[in-house]
Amino acid sequence: MTKDHILRVSNLYAGYGKNVILHDVSVLLSRDTLTLIVGPNGSGKSTLAKAIFNLASVFSGEIIFKDIDVTKMMAEEKTMLGMQMIPQTSNVFENLTVRENLEISFFNTKKAYKNKKTFRDMLEYVLQIFPNLKNREYEKVKLLSGGERQMVALARALITEPELIIFDEPTAMLSPALSNFILNKIREINQSGVAVMLIEQNVKAAINIADYLYVLLSGRKVLEGPSDKFTKDFKLLEDAFFGRVREA
Repeated sequence: MTKDHILRVSNLYAGYGKNVILHDVSVLLSRDTLTLIVGPNGSGKSTLAKAIFNLASVFSGEIIFKDIDVTKMMAEEKTMLGMQMIPQTSNVFENLTVRENLEISFFNTKKAYKNKKTFRDMLEYVLQIFPNLKNREYEKVKLLSGGERQMVALARALITEPELIIFDEPTAMLSPALSNFILNKIREINQSGVAVMLIEQNVKAAINIADYLYVLLSGRKVLEGPSDKFTKDFKLLEDAFFGRVREA
């Protein structure tokens, strides 16, 4: 792994119980790259994210983060190393306030104690990124809109100063305007120096902010390449979704 690569998933077989969902999947993430994972429903995209965080069974293969073998580490240990995942659902504590959500995330990571930055420092940082939350700091999350809840989820991840964030369907059930807002924020996060893996169903919108793309089909990687390869020939991507893989 070169110093530019922060995550390497190699020959991964994973699933649930004895059911194998992913078959020999390899993915490489660079620090300065927004990597997009796409595929039809049931292709194994969310299983990939969960397997990376040991929330799905890993049968074989390896997961290397910053030259550390994290394959068998628990999700909490991976968070301490600088990894974060924002799942599609259950990504905030709805009965707590925005501030309490951020406090829990900040103080539950060892990075909070190693870093000289205080909670107030990091709170100001994330509220600059999500100014919509500035006047909602002491409101319970369950009172927020869907888009604002997703902002809280992103802020919870960012406040720990991660080096890698995996986003699993962050625009699900959001309006087109809010979806574009969240995707643009994810791009800003990536450009600030955080490596990003984005799993997204809204392919046409997500491909415009991505640098590199992997296509999964029936638990297998069937296509990959720079995003502009697919923006120039979107039918190449459509064909892959239906199993008609061809070369650009």
